[in-house]
This record gives sequence, C-alpha cells and structure tokens, in this order.
Amino acid sequence: MSRALYRLSAPLAALGRSALGLLAAIGRVTLYAFEALSHIFRPPFYPREFAAALLNVGWLSLPVVGLTALFTGGALALQIHAGGERFSAEAVVPQIVAIGIVRELGPVLVGLMIAARVTSSIAAEIATMRVTEQIDALVTLSTHPMKYLTAPRLLAGLLVVPALVAVGDVIGIYGGFLVSTGSLGFAPGSYIQNTWDFLTRADIASSLAKGAAFGFIATLMGCYHGMQSGRGAQGVGRATKASVEAAAVLILAANFLLTNIFFAA
Repeated sequence: MSRALYRLSAPLAALGRSALGLLAAIGRVTLYAFEALSHIFRPPFYPREFAAALLNVGWLSLPVVGLTALFTGGALALQIHAGGERFSAEAVVPQIVAIGIVRELGPVLVGLMIAARVTSSIAAEIATMRVTEQIDALVTLSTHPMKYLTAPRLLAGLLVVPALVAVGDVIGIYGGFLVSTGSLGFAPGSYIQNTWDFLTRADIASSLAKGAAFGFIATLMGCYHGMQSGRGAQGVGRATKASVEAAAVLILAANFLLTNIFFAA
C-alpha cells in the first residue's frame, strides 16, 4: 500500500519541486533586476562601457533589424491582400499592415532579434569573464560588477531598443508599401495617406513602450545568466543558451501583457 501511495505521490512531488524552483528563479531574477536598476542612477558611472553597450545594442543591430522588418512588412502585405481577396476587402492592406507592424510585429520581431544577437553576446561575454576570473579581478580593484557590467547594458537596452523599434516600424511599413505599390496595384499617394490616417498616437506609444520593456528584458537576461554561469566552456554555453531562451519567452509573455494593458476593451 505504501509503495502504491509513493508511486502516486512521486509525480506530484516532482511537480511541486519544479514549481518551487521556478518561483525561486523568479525571485532571484527580480532581486537582481531591482539591484541593477538601483545602480543605474548612482555614481560612479562608466561612460565608456555605456557607449560600447549603445554601439552593440543599437548601431550593430540595425542591419538585422532592418532586413527582418523589411521582409516581414512585404510578406504581411501579400498575406493580407491574398486573404482580403476572399471577402473583396483588398483595400484594407495599408491599414492592416500599419497596425500589424506598429502594434505587434515590429516590437516583437525587434525584441526577438535583440534576444538572439545581443542577449547571447552579453551572456557569453560576462560568462567568459566569470570563468576567467575577470569579475573577481574587478572586485579586487573595488569595482562593483553590477555597476560596471550590468547597469550600462540595461540602460542602453532601455534607451536604444525603442529607437530600433521605431526604425523597424518604419522599414516594415515601407516593405509593405514596396510590395503593395510594386506588385498589388496600389497608388503610392493613397497608400501613404491611408497608413498615416489609420495610425494613432496610442499605437506609436505602445510600440515604443514595448521596445523599452523588451530591451530591458533582453539585456537583463544576458547579464543575469552571464553572472550565474558555471565554470568551464560548458558553463558558458549553458548560460548563453539559457539567456536566449529566457529572453525570448519573457518577451512574448510581456508582449501579451502590454497588449492587454494598452488595447483591452
């Protein structure tokens, strides 16, 4: 009888351990985030680290963000036109492309590209510094690792990713414009006018707010998992993989929550 009860309770016990582990991880990340935010606004500041983070997060991400947005906007226009033909509603292509890019696809795709490119590089860099004891050397030199490594990257993510989202939105709409005017028979002037008339300030504000949230999540996950890296090359690889996975999932979850906040009836 006791063995039967054990077999029945073992899955529940495993589920409970997983739930407790998840809650503990959420608590650790939350405490890390609050500590990192507190260091952003307190001296000393490291402008060279901040400038390097701006370059890495912002300027070097422009090519992949631009190409992703361009092709996504073009594909979205084709799909909307093909679907609209079934209901004689082809004329809505400019409006739906604009709202789809600005509200959802632009911020989400930029966030995921940043997670793939920036989060992984931050995690690998900091994890390597941890493995090679460079972080211990910073502590020996009375330099706080959180302030030197994490705070500049978080601030760069908060400031630069909204700008990348704005650029991605414009390029994505332009991709839809190119396809619509070049292949689908739309007049350029009316397409631009319909796009401009349909978008609202709330759409643009939500897009930029999502960009700030996604930039914070992406850089936070890179820094956190890099700091928590195990020893050796395997530890660096696991930290990098875990950082990208966590950033992607949290970005999608945050997108749902922010969409619900901005546009729920």
